[in-house]
Amino acid sequence: MFKHVDYLQFQAKPEKPDALLAAKMQELVGGQFGEMTVMMQYLWQGWSCRVPGKYKDMIMDIATEEIGHVEMLTTMLARLLEGAPNEATEKAAAANPMLAAVMGGMNFQHAIVTGGGALPRDSAGVPWNAGYIIASGNLLSDFRSNVAAEAQSRLMTSRVYNMTDDRGVKDMLQFNLARDTYHQQQWLLGIEQLIADGFTENGIEDSNAEFEHPEANHTFYSFDPESQAGEGRWAQGPTLNGKDEIVYVPDAQPLTDDKPLGPAPDPKLFVTYDGSMGKGKPGTGAGAHAQGVANVVNKIKGALD
Repeated sequence: MFKHVDYLQFQAKPEKPDALLAAKMQELVGGQFGEMTVMMQYLWQGWSCRVPGKYKDMIMDIATEEIGHVEMLTTMLARLLEGAPNEATEKAAAANPMLAAVMGGMNFQHAIVTGGGALPRDSAGVPWNAGYIIASGNLLSDFRSNVAAEAQSRLMTSRVYNMTDDRGVKDMLQFNLARDTYHQQQWLLGIEQLIADGFTENGIEDSNAEFEHPEANHTFYSFDPESQAGEGRWAQGPTLNGKDEIVYVPDAQPLTDDKPLGPAPDPKLFVTYDGSMGKGKPGTGAGAHAQGVANVVNKIKGALD
């Protein structure tokens, strides 16, 4: 159950309407790194969290705050769109080419689709996409994604902050910048807590670590003979999990003689083919059935092994 308080978390009071700025600020609402993304990302992570208590509560707290941030932005956009467009501004634009050029940056869907309100879209008019969110169920992986999401969100906010002189807008964005600063730290501290509570050994996602290729998990491969990447910390010293010393391989060479060439194609697919690998195997219903049976047999063998 969610409860709604009829006040914004922080004020959203522009000094004056500005339809062009509203179009720019759509990025902070429905962009890939906008508030809708972090709101949905954290809500989904919170709903899916299998660790009751402080972890689930923390995720749901920040998720709920982000709902409020979307409300702040949509309120700000509605106020920036007040009185635009109208007949007076259209006449003024017709008489003033410079004003018309400025008005040309307005998102006309603000007038046509929403009646002077915000859109769940980015600044280019692209609809918000659920594919933007990450909610894996693994708190370590999710928290790392959240740090990046907050960093990108803050960067977008910072850029928009420099695009306006409106004191009221800047005031709200200063609050948003501060929250994004803390939220980055919140997720990083969450990773520290996961380590302290024994959910991860060292903050590196290492599921199925026992099956890793033993040399490849601590090697930096460079593929440019003139590369200077070997000078960085990532190419020398101990690994972050403390298990090995990093190995630097300059001008890396293939580790196999396998070449990236598929099998002879099914002749009915009409693939351009030189015949060097013999005749392709035609796909038939009987062949598909046989492959299905083989897949089942292989799964049973794998389970018995």
